[in-house]
Amino acid sequence: MLVILGFAMIIVFMTLIMTKRLSPILALIIVPTVFGLFTGAGLGIGEMVMDAIADMSSTAALLLFAIIYFGIMIDVGLFDKLVGFILKVAGHDPVKVVMGTALLTGAVSLDGDGSTTFIVVTAAMLPIYQRLEMSPVVLTCVAGLINGTLNIVPWGGPTARASSALQIDANDIFAPMVPALAAGLLVCFVFAYFLGISERRRLAKNGVAWVDEARSGTSGSKRSDLVGAVARSSSGSNSSSGSGSGAANGGTTSATLADGDSDSLDASSGNNSGSGSALTDTALDPNRATLRPKLFWFNLILTVAVMVMLIADLLPLPYLFMIAMVIALMVNFPNIKAQQEELASHASAIIAVVAMVMAAGVLTGIMSGTGMVDAMAEWLVAVIPSSMGPYMAVITGLLSIPMTFFMSNDAFYFGILPVLAETASHFGISAADMARASITGQPVHMQSPLVPAILLLVSLSGVELGDHHKKVLWRALIVSLVMLAVGVLIGVIAIG
Repeated sequence: MLVILGFAMIIVFMTLIMTKRLSPILALIIVPTVFGLFTGAGLGIGEMVMDAIADMSSTAALLLFAIIYFGIMIDVGLFDKLVGFILKVAGHDPVKVVMGTALLTGAVSLDGDGSTTFIVVTAAMLPIYQRLEMSPVVLTCVAGLINGTLNIVPWGGPTARASSALQIDANDIFAPMVPALAAGLLVCFVFAYFLGISERRRLAKNGVAWVDEARSGTSGSKRSDLVGAVARSSSGSNSSSGSGSGAANGGTTSATLADGDSDSLDASSGNNSGSGSALTDTALDPNRATLRPKLFWFNLILTVAVMVMLIADLLPLPYLFMIAMVIALMVNFPNIKAQQEELASHASAIIAVVAMVMAAGVLTGIMSGTGMVDAMAEWLVAVIPSSMGPYMAVITGLLSIPMTFFMSNDAFYFGILPVLAETASHFGISAADMARASITGQPVHMQSPLVPAILLLVSLSGVELGDHHKKVLWRALIVSLVMLAVGVLIGVIAIG
């Protein structure tokens, strides 16, 4: 009965958010509560939920202070030069912008922290998407794919968990999987390229045509322009000019192209030398009141120091971002009133993200507390026939795709993987092979509503979780299957 209720709950939850019958926050609270009552948990549900929320409190604190810190850095202009450089290279070609998103995500993802990656990527890229009227769902899709694929690095969560659970060296898991990782990243970049092509066509249909001057011969310049722009009203949009809310303020507004102002579209020209007027009325408006150009090097050094300490794991991350936020706020906004205004400008993003994390605690707490997770895992292991024993590594890779999506990495790697590995050992399949197979599901895992980082990404980008899932899940599934297939082909994931 617990197995049936568990799978039914997952199906109902996914259906409700993908059809937009309920918002993710409501679905995360209502659906598991109803199914939890059906299990007979009664008033014990309250204790299950509070235990899970207590476990997630440090994550909520991390996201809260990280949003404020990077929001301050956006407002004071730390990322303006980066965006200007991306605009110079990409011009206004949606393909180049999407590929730039993929490259930036890949570079930042190397620190192994999804939340930091998504904050930086949305801060740098969302204003460009808004300015070009590109879909922010493309941004979340590409960022989610790349980050999920790179989540298998040794200092990332899943590889470290697999290493601990099976008592083998993390490098023995990761190093042989590098070709599979490379193949997965290649597929991600192919998807990014075609998403860019799709956006270019969509914009053309809406009256925004992209012209490659190098091909058309109209100029010797190898830059790209948006021409024939049609002014669009953006009723209810919240311009960040002056307030400096940045991407961390939700990023829900769409930019309005200047009517007949060709200069404002020419961010790649020498006259604008980067962002210029192309970012007017976006999160990186060059005229916003919060800019602190004289403090650029201080803010850069502070941010680099935070990243170094983050990787070195010298302090708990929530406390690290608390200290960094205080320093950034005091130096950039020494006036108390200005500090209060700066904090208030990020309130909506903070509420949205922290509320989502707390709501996810209801789902994880009830699934774990009622025993649904354990029952589902035991059922899946039991239904595997003994004749499939030689293929246990491949089966583990396939199981890791749905199981790490619907449960935490801890539950899978510490609760299920050891059982599967013990079974596989009877068929001559090593623990290392099982560990390698188990990490191939991470591109799909990172899209789970149980992963706080993905909730942060969609919140900052102003994207519905259901819309993100529609675009990303099948692509993430293909990436996972490619990584698994390459691992088998090169012999690092054994078939007994």
